[in-house]
Amino acid sequence: MLLIEDDQAVREGLQIALTYQGHTVDAVDSGEQGLARLAGDAADVVVLDLMLPGMDGFEVCRRIRASGDLPIIMLTARNDDIDVVAGLEAGADDYVVKPAQARVLEARIRAVLRRSAAEPRQAGAAKPEPERHGDLIIDRDGLVVRKHGQPIALAPTELRLLLELSASPGRVFSRQQLLESVWDQGYLGDSRLVDACVQRLRSKIEDDPAAPVYVQTLRGFGYRFGPL
Repeated sequence: MLLIEDDQAVREGLQIALTYQGHTVDAVDSGEQGLARLAGDAADVVVLDLMLPGMDGFEVCRRIRASGDLPIIMLTARNDDIDVVAGLEAGADDYVVKPAQARVLEARIRAVLRRSAAEPRQAGAAKPEPERHGDLIIDRDGLVVRKHGQPIALAPTELRLLLELSASPGRVFSRQQLLESVWDQGYLGDSRLVDACVQRLRSKIEDDPAAPVYVQTLRGFGYRFGPL
């Protein structure tokens, strides 16, 4: 795990607490150092403070997401709508408001790691054929999505959201249902996680994200998968 946090007291406190929980924690105090560590060493998850000196957490998040599907949990000092939404749109998978309680952060880390892990197929089960939805091909067994024949790079949460919606074309899912099935969160989950992930997913699979064909919004109800 990589922890990027400039506040020394917070950084050392979280490093001790997460190490006690069984994680191997590499901690740095700037976005530049964090990106350099990721270039040289693998990490299974990044815990990222938004308000960093120099390169801020939003830019760090965008760069991490542009280079791969590593799960990212952002730390925000305020439960501010603008900061939270901007962080989610930059590619974060989840967020925790400071002061971050170690048990809350640990739960979120476990959740994103579960979401990023491939679900194994039962022994002896037949390999399902890839699904074709218009120009979109979804291989559930190989966890590969193609558009116009070309593979699309999706972050783990984006992929799980697409798999959940496309499993029942035409069915309307509320944001709460998606939080529970995709984010593994109960009623305390934040619907902004869903909306931001939908926006990122549309930017990758839709020809025109402003007029979506595959992930459609039903105002006041939620989302459904098309084309119908």
